[in-house]
Amino acid sequence: MKVIETSIPDVKIIEPKVFGDDRGFFLETFRDDWFKENVANVTFVQDNHSKSSQGILRGMHYQLNQTQGKLVRVTSGEVYDVAIDMRKSSPSYGQWFGVLLSAENKRQLWVPEGFAHGFYVTSESAEFVYKCTDYYAPEHEVSVKWNDPTLDIDWPITTKPSLSAKDEDGLLFQDAPTF
Repeated sequence: MKVIETSIPDVKIIEPKVFGDDRGFFLETFRDDWFKENVANVTFVQDNHSKSSQGILRGMHYQLNQTQGKLVRVTSGEVYDVAIDMRKSSPSYGQWFGVLLSAENKRQLWVPEGFAHGFYVTSESAEFVYKCTDYYAPEHEVSVKWNDPTLDIDWPITTKPSLSAKDEDGLLFQDAPTF
């Protein structure tokens, strides 16, 4: 596996070594000792899997308590994945990073604790899997507006995405609680 640095130092792209031939492929998606040595010294406690149709945007979510670091990847289809630094004391506070993740490129994104996270489905459908460093706690979850003008995220969107009620009612970045 190879670590690719991003414009936000704590957010990392992980590119696996893929071994393939005419029969298919094999790749290692996670190895605890390698991850701790090369990316972040964390322990994952929960794995999640979602499926979404084209045009659905999920995010931008984070938890104030039971904060979660997330290692995310796509097993089917393609998404535009975004992380926003919500750590007030960070030099990259308020900055965002986005990347296309797909079943084809097999890349993963490490989103540390203290970041809001979300994705937009660019393919007909997408299956999204991720490991979390803490358990989901909906009572502590915050949603930041995906189209906040302060953040000015450059989504690959031409029409309004399909959102959950929670995401429709998301907070403006300037009003969102920080770490």
